[in-house]
Amino acid sequence: MIEWRKSSYSGSGNDDVCVEVARLSGGVGVRDSKDPDGGRLEFGRGGFAELVTRVKRGELDG
Repeated sequence: MIEWRKSSYSGSGNDDVCVEVARLSGGVGVRDSKDPDGGRLEFGRGGFAELVTRVKRGELDG
């Protein structure tokens, strides 16, 4: 069973932006908490680290 948790990078107090993450056998899963059955993105560990770095830099806004 996959255990999803709210990402610490989700907007605090903003229900419009809520991302959940989970450890997967091949890396990390990411999904929208408001649509848990709507699919997910899967990243290798390096790809997920790159995603987080780019989000922190503000490169993926909007």
